[in-house]
Amino acid sequence: MSLFSSVSDIEKELEELYTPMFSVIMQMSNDQAKKAACDIIKQIKEEQKQEGTGNVPKNFSDYLLEKEKIDEKIKIKFSKKRQEGVRDEDIKWWFNLHDLKRRMLLKVDDIIRLTMFKHFKQGGKNSEEAVMEIRKYQPMYGDPDDTTHTSGEDRPLPYELKDRINKYIVSRTGDREKLKIELLRSSSFNAYIREKIRKGNL
Repeated sequence: MSLFSSVSDIEKELEELYTPMFSVIMQMSNDQAKKAACDIIKQIKEEQKQEGTGNVPKNFSDYLLEKEKIDEKIKIKFSKKRQEGVRDEDIKWWFNLHDLKRRMLLKVDDIIRLTMFKHFKQGGKNSEEAVMEIRKYQPMYGDPDDTTHTSGEDRPLPYELKDRINKYIVSRTGDREKLKIELLRSSSFNAYIREKIRKGNL
């Protein structure tokens, strides 16, 4: 299997992609946003080094999907994901991303949640209310078996669904008010997504 582009190329790509995004999300100057992006890249590189995930090859998903046929652990793992609506193409999208790109996506989610939390707190909500609002309007990803903070339909969604969900959100740009009303009827964004998947709408 061929390897990804050089790490330095990936870092440059991440810096150029996320600098303007951070400038908007965190209301920073371009220089401040660039520094923030570089600092996060350093952080995820260190996490990558500690966890030993820096040498994952390109098209890693092809390996995993083949391995699934003979490896019981992978078979069970992917079976649970598929019960949550994950498809082969979702597995391919997620695992074919460079490890640094996956890590950056998760860091950005953390930044968005923190920014929303501060916004709701400034608006007069207490911490519990702020968290509930975030769960209402922001998808939460992780291990669906993790019931530490949520349960039932509100449990974390598999990371592999992230691209499909993002595309769905973009597709609803023209009717945001209707989407907002639909979300208000659900216990959380995750519950809403699970319902859409069950109905075959996502």
